[in-house]
Amino acid sequence: MASGSIHVKVSGQLQDHIQQQVGDDGLYENASEYIRALIRRDLQTRNEAWDMLQREIAPAMRAEDSEFVAVTAEDVIRRNKRR
Repeated sequence: MASGSIHVKVSGQLQDHIQQQVGDDGLYENASEYIRALIRRDLQTRNEAWDMLQREIAPAMRAEDSEFVAVTAEDVIRRNKRR
């Protein structure tokens, strides 16, 4: 995998927030370290969400056709409005 640099310009509240996270008062030595940590956390969150979705749909994927009940879009909308 090729290594490279990405330059991102931030200002205002985003810049202020990054500055709070780095240096003597923050958890990170520099902005790059903080951004890499954010990207890693984003990837982990996505992987966890995918794993959770797979666990949720696994029973349906194993179910027999006879276990399914046909519903209309209106049925689903009505059910969700009651929640």
